[in-house]
Amino acid sequence: MKICIIDYNMGNLSSVRNAFLKLGQKVDIVKDADRLKDYDKVVLPGVGAFGDAMTHLNKFGLSESIKEFSKTGKPMLGICLGMQLLFERSEEFGSHIGLGLIPGDIKYFEVSKFPKRLKVPHMGWNKLFIQKDSPLLKGMKEDFYLYFVHSYHAYCKEEFIIGKTLYGYEFASAARKDNIFGFQPHPEKSHDNGLKILKNFMEL
Repeated sequence: MKICIIDYNMGNLSSVRNAFLKLGQKVDIVKDADRLKDYDKVVLPGVGAFGDAMTHLNKFGLSESIKEFSKTGKPMLGICLGMQLLFERSEEFGSHIGLGLIPGDIKYFEVSKFPKRLKVPHMGWNKLFIQKDSPLLKGMKEDFYLYFVHSYHAYCKEEFIIGKTLYGYEFASAARKDNIFGFQPHPEKSHDNGLKILKNFMEL
């Protein structure tokens, strides 16, 4: 099995790679768009702003390669900003077009709905509540803690939501469309629960 982590100059690559290594899985870090087709599974990480991320993906020719990979039926996992990039558009610092692999938008937290004690970014440990069966959530409790750092989140139809989290209000913290999976929290920073998600991804 060959897994790669996409390098577009905006990802926490080493921590994701180290998490897979803890599970005994060697992974490659790949920036060459032409190489994605050679892998069985692809991980799209990300830290930073949506618009900058899409600029980098387009610059390296990775946007089209990711879209082509998605059509193969092979599993793809987006993490944090990487999850957000899977959607159609984002309002972060303007309006930006995403990869469009999952229908929906990325928007800022609706802070008007928050109790005063809650701040943005949403940072730290919080629960993911499973909404429906998914192979990446196999063997998990109905709700469990993962580590979050983000100011924006996905708005999409219920049919694509596999996990929700409560922070001021419920939001989609995990999504799936066919072979495309996205997690807003960081599995690679979430100890045993996060490693279980990555292990399930390995076993798809």
